[in-house]
Amino acid sequence: MAYPRQPLFAPNGAVATSQPLAAAAGLAVLRRGGNAVDAALATAITLTVVQPPSNDIGGDLFAIVWDGERLHGLNASGRSPAALTREMVLAATDRRGATPVDALGGAQADGPAVPARGWLPVTVPGAPAGWRDLHDRFGSRPFAELFTDAIGYAERGYPVAAGTAATWARAVAAPGPAGAEYAEFDRVFTADGRAPRPGEWWRNPDAARTLRRIAATGAADFYRGSIAAAIDAHAARTGGLITGDDLARHTSTWVDPVSARYRGHEVWELPPNGQGVAALLALNILDGVDLAVLSPEERLHWQIEAVKLGFADTHAYVADPERAPVPTGALLDPGYAAARRALVTDRAGDPVAGDPERGGTVYLCTADSGGMMVSLIQSTYLAFGSRVVLPGHGFALQNRGTGFRLDPTHPNVVGPAKRPFHTIIPGFLTRRGEPVGPFGVMGGHMQPQGHVQLVSATLDAGRDPQAALDTPRWYWHAGRSVLVEPELAAEQGLVAALRARGHEVTVAAERAVFGYGQAIWRHATGGYVAGSESRVDGAMLGW
Repeated sequence: MAYPRQPLFAPNGAVATSQPLAAAAGLAVLRRGGNAVDAALATAITLTVVQPPSNDIGGDLFAIVWDGERLHGLNASGRSPAALTREMVLAATDRRGATPVDALGGAQADGPAVPARGWLPVTVPGAPAGWRDLHDRFGSRPFAELFTDAIGYAERGYPVAAGTAATWARAVAAPGPAGAEYAEFDRVFTADGRAPRPGEWWRNPDAARTLRRIAATGAADFYRGSIAAAIDAHAARTGGLITGDDLARHTSTWVDPVSARYRGHEVWELPPNGQGVAALLALNILDGVDLAVLSPEERLHWQIEAVKLGFADTHAYVADPERAPVPTGALLDPGYAAARRALVTDRAGDPVAGDPERGGTVYLCTADSGGMMVSLIQSTYLAFGSRVVLPGHGFALQNRGTGFRLDPTHPNVVGPAKRPFHTIIPGFLTRRGEPVGPFGVMGGHMQPQGHVQLVSATLDAGRDPQAALDTPRWYWHAGRSVLVEPELAAEQGLVAALRARGHEVTVAAERAVFGYGQAIWRHATGGYVAGSESRVDGAMLGW
């Protein structure tokens, strides 16, 4: 008999993430007197070594920090190369017959897109600068100290976790592209052409040297030193567009999180260029519906339809706000939510964007004894990102440029020095301005709808963070297609009732296909209660 994972109760602080060794790295920092930001950074940096299919040094990150009094948001995503143009992408797509991808790596239905592999989708990695910027503003321990576990695992090795090994194996088994830019991938990330097996020892000494340089220079070497020069040279030699100047111009951006009201709470996300507004749009719609009085199929129907409407607007309007106007305030206006709510009927719909008034990923969360809490997410996007690995440095570069559109009229059209549409979103929950805690769910297109389901399970069903994370989930992809987990399908008559409303329901073959996640809530009697995904290798530790 399988017993459900129980929530963690901790008096002084907690770390929850997708890999036990990374969680332990964060907890060790807390126990040495570090704060929640120190712990989050130690965890995030270690994750690049122990879970490389999902995130790496060459990726991006976003974070929300509760400093004890208020929330702060950090957008540490990178921009496209200054030389990138739409015409280049169209020519390459025609030449290679590239298959466009969506936010979960599936084929797009609306025509060609930026290729998923190689140099064209590579944007400037923002993670190293994000680590530095978070530390400069909030960190309490020496920056280099936060790299200790990551460097040790990269240099001396570690046994690969089962869930990571499975993701790694799927990525390696997929047909790989050919070209000089990919030559380093097999040397760094395979053993005799295969992925490491569960429990197999794995080392990446090149990554250890890279992390040492980032730690010693406060990430300056990555953007203006020897690492930047190596990226510039490798791109010039193998057909890439990114240059040392692109890296030197990179900056993170501090932003104010945006929110929606739900059941007397405030749900917080970061503003565009991320898709967090999709979750807020859906929750704004659902806050005007009393789900408690509805039947199970009616509750799911409303949630699915609200998510569809949220995504319709998000995909229409979200872009880099520095390069195109994004009507975030108008989209989150309660009057606009009411108008969108009125579109929901008892039948599955095919929503389109409204007209508001204009004016592969890892997640972690931490909390400390002083009340500071962090919600942080980082990724290279699809497994191993672009598959372009920098020779001698042990890390893959992300392929976030796949998030651009090729429609020249779209605000997110591909172009130079722009941040693309981003899927990774950290979340945070407050009640009347007081912190409840950080939360997040992984998995591309699944993330906003995972946020909606986690928040609803917490506030509508009253579940603790572990039970909320373990609640059976559904996933909407496009049109009227809905995928449900087997446990959800086991509820008598539920699938048939959804199909009667016009939903095209498919039951997943296994449970572990939906976004994984973590959450830490402040406990009413003191301390914290945490949950971490029990579908895979998720871990939560406290003290």
